[in-house]
Amino acid sequence: MERVEALVIGAGPAGLMAAEALSDAGRAVVVAEAMPSIGRKLLMAGKSGLNLTRDQPFGDFLASYAEAAEPLRPMLSAFGPQQVRDWAGGLGQPVFTGSTGRVFPRAMKASPLLRAWAARLGQGGVSLRRRWRWTGWEGAAARFDTPEGPMAMQAGVTVLALGGASWSRLGSDGAWAGILAAEGIPIAPFRPANAGLCIGWSAHMQAQFGQPLKGVRMSAGGLESRGEAVISARGLEGGGIYALSRALREGAPLRLDLLPDWTRDKVAGKLARPRGRQSLANHLRRALRLDPVKTALLMEFGRPLPDDAGALAARIKGLDLVHRGLGPLDEAISTAGGVMWPALDGRLALRIRPDVFVAGEMLDWEAPTGGYLLTGCLATGRWAGRQAAAVPGRSA
Repeated sequence: MERVEALVIGAGPAGLMAAEALSDAGRAVVVAEAMPSIGRKLLMAGKSGLNLTRDQPFGDFLASYAEAAEPLRPMLSAFGPQQVRDWAGGLGQPVFTGSTGRVFPRAMKASPLLRAWAARLGQGGVSLRRRWRWTGWEGAAARFDTPEGPMAMQAGVTVLALGGASWSRLGSDGAWAGILAAEGIPIAPFRPANAGLCIGWSAHMQAQFGQPLKGVRMSAGGLESRGEAVISARGLEGGGIYALSRALREGAPLRLDLLPDWTRDKVAGKLARPRGRQSLANHLRRALRLDPVKTALLMEFGRPLPDDAGALAARIKGLDLVHRGLGPLDEAISTAGGVMWPALDGRLALRIRPDVFVAGEMLDWEAPTGGYLLTGCLATGRWAGRQAAAVPGRSA
């Protein structure tokens, strides 16, 4: 039985931030990670440019967390977009803001930031145990399967930061949910978030696979997006779709406005011009400047196309796409569901185990891509670590 002052289980962004907060408060910290290395999902996210946070008014930023905004408010107020920028700069990773307000490290990768972060944690005395998989508790002791066999660890305080239930090959397999549920802790079922949309294309759409869908307005269930997507063999992928994933997951139809910057009357006026001997596809291209991707979508879901210019304009401005719902849970960028808020106090401690804190994607919240996910993980990890460090008389 090893005895430690502070234990963090999970070495993703939330867990590492909790370890940093505990170490900064003078606690001796052990981080247990099931995978051979730390931050695997963070590194994967950084392959396409590490979106750390978002530069926008705090009220708008907070609203992106929907019904979880209020429970997350204190954490995001304490460590929000500006604090994330300052933190990255403190690791020697200056940031810049893109045209859409997304904030990236200048290196555009996660690996330099993660290396600097790991070095700082090591200098602070944080100890890392790799390939230590948490299997639950035995009384107050945490149990682990390790390369050396079963181990138990008695900790003064513990932070759980085991991630959600997507990308299991990177370590987030959601296996912890059964452990906590067996303890009587309420768990909201896992559901895909920020996931691709499945569509059963006809054969003529194969020519468009891999092509970007740009310059459209997408809407579903009261949500709107002007982001982009890519047409794949399975359906639609990309930030524009991810922003609508909650509504699409709940069965809302997807509607596209193929010409969002034109009024319906303007579209109808262009279509009313004589087309002569042109094919309809050429008429659409010349009159409306519809690119091949938009034209293909209109033919896929809009036929039979009406002859009346006004009716055709209405279809172009409101094209309904038939879909089959979101892709598999394990392929989603993030997950909804997790430890329900009533199971936690304001410190993010479990009510039935007040020396155990929960952070990151284990919590029941979701947010779109664009910096919200990572900021939420960092903020809740820091909050849980600082609150755990404030627990008096908990040295093991």
